[in-house]
Amino acid sequence: MTSPAPTEGPGTPDQVSETRAEVAETHADAAETPAQVAEVPTDVAAPTVHIRALSSEGAGVGNLADGRVVFVPRTAPGDQVRVTITEGKPRWAKARLREVLVRSSDRVAPACPHYQECGGCTLQHVSYAQQLHWKGDTVREALKRISHVDVELPGVAPSPRESGYRSRMSFTLMRLPGGRVVAGFHRLGAFHRIVDVDEGCILPEPAVASVWTDLRAAWGDGARRLPSGRKLRLTLRAVDEGVILVIEGGRGPGRPDVLLREVQGLVAVWSDDPEGGARLLAGRTQVHDTRFGATVRTGPTSFLQVNRSASEALHGWVLQQGKVEPGDGVVDTYCGVGMFGRELAKRGAKVVGIERHPEAAKAASRDAPAGFTVLSGAVEDRIAEALPANLVILNPPRTGIDGTVADVLRTAGPPRLIYVSCAPATLARDIGRLSSAYEVQDVRAFDLFPQTAHVEVVVVLSRTVSEEEDATPSQDPPTARSGGEAAESVAGDFPDGLDSEESE
Repeated sequence: MTSPAPTEGPGTPDQVSETRAEVAETHADAAETPAQVAEVPTDVAAPTVHIRALSSEGAGVGNLADGRVVFVPRTAPGDQVRVTITEGKPRWAKARLREVLVRSSDRVAPACPHYQECGGCTLQHVSYAQQLHWKGDTVREALKRISHVDVELPGVAPSPRESGYRSRMSFTLMRLPGGRVVAGFHRLGAFHRIVDVDEGCILPEPAVASVWTDLRAAWGDGARRLPSGRKLRLTLRAVDEGVILVIEGGRGPGRPDVLLREVQGLVAVWSDDPEGGARLLAGRTQVHDTRFGATVRTGPTSFLQVNRSASEALHGWVLQQGKVEPGDGVVDTYCGVGMFGRELAKRGAKVVGIERHPEAAKAASRDAPAGFTVLSGAVEDRIAEALPANLVILNPPRTGIDGTVADVLRTAGPPRLIYVSCAPATLARDIGRLSSAYEVQDVRAFDLFPQTAHVEVVVVLSRTVSEEEDATPSQDPPTARSGGEAAESVAGDFPDGLDSEESE
C-alpha cells in the first residue's frame, strides 16, 4: 500500500469510495485481539501525512510512509499535517495532530475555545458544506458496503442552526483531591479526564447555556449543593416552562431548593437512579414540550430529539412518506412519547405505539388522541400482537432492531416500512436482514447534529414478497459480518453529552 499523491480536496467519488472501503477493512483489523496482533513501535519522529478522507468517526485518514493507514483527529481532507503517532498496529495507526503545514480549503477556525482538547465535537474545524457532503458519503457507503444497496441520496438536509441547537446537554462533574471541581466533557483521546467547560460551548440552546453558567456559580465550593460523591452526571433539558436538571449518581439530595432559587430559568431538579428511576427533588412536578404543533406532558428522562428546528423536516418527511389513509393500521415502534403516532392518529389512522421505557410509554399514553394506543414493553416482545398493519415505523436506538423484530417483519410485515436511524452502519445491517422481503424505495438524510460525526437517516422500504414466500429466519448479510467493526463503532458510546440519542 503506497501513499497517494496529494490532491487539493477529498478526491473523486471513486477515490473516496475506495478510501472508505479501505478504512472499513482497517477498522475490522482494529477488532483483532492483542494475541492476534503484535504492537508496532510508535517512535516515528513526527511524520508528515496528507489527509485524503474522513473516517466514519470524523478523524482524518491518510497514509504513513510505510503504507499504513493513519487516523488523525482534527484534520480535514486536503490538509498536509505533521503528526505524533500514539498507537501503532501492522496495518493502521492513530496519531495526534502537531502542526498543519498546508491547510485544506475546507478547514475553518473552530468557534469553541475548548475544541482542541474537548472530546465532544469532532468536526468544528471542517466547513459546514463539507460536513454535509461527508455525511452523505457516509450514508451511501454504509448502505453499499454492508447491505449492497446503491442509493441516489439527495444532499443531506442541513440544520437551520449550526450552533446553539441542542435542547439537552449532559455534563460529567468530578470532584478532585483538594476540593477542586471540574465539570464538562471527556477529553479528546483521554476518556478518564474531564475538560472543564464553564462557558463557550457552542452547541446548547441559549436557555440551556445560561442555566449551565449560573448553575456552576450556584452549586458552591466543592459543589456542596449537589449530591455528594466523586462523580456525577448532570443533564440539562429545555422544556416549555424553562430548564430542568437531572442528576445521576452521588448520595443525598444536596440543596436543590437553593439551586432553584439562585439559578434563573431552572424550574425543576430531579435525581435519576438506575434502580429507583427518576425522583423529583424540587420544583415543578409537570413539564411540557411542544413539537410540530403538539404539546406533550413529558418526564425528565423521556426521549425527544435534541435539535428541535432540524427535526421538523425529518418529522414532516416521515409523515409524508407514510401515505396513511383514514382507517389504516400503523405500528409506531420505539415510539418514545409518540410524536409520529400521535399525528398519524389525528389523521385517522389506527396506531399502536410500542415503547420500552416506562416513563416515555406513560407520556405517550397521556392525553393521547383517539385511535392511538400504547403497548409498554420491548418491541421484540410485543410487535407480533400489534400486527397486521399497513405501515410500521422503526425508530430504534443506535444498536438497531433485534433479530426477532426482523424475523416478524419478514414473515408478517406490512406493505411499507419506514426506518429512522442515527447509525448508518447498523441501519445498513438491518436492511440486509430484511432484504429478502423488502427493498429500498427512498432514502433521506438529515443533519440533526452539526459539528459532530452523527447523521440521522430515514429509509422507506416496500414489501417484495408475500408472507407465505418468505418465512425463513433472518441472517446478517455477509458484508454486515465483515463490516461488523464499523457497525459496532457506530453503535457504541458517544462522547459525553453529545450522544445522538437513543430513539424517538
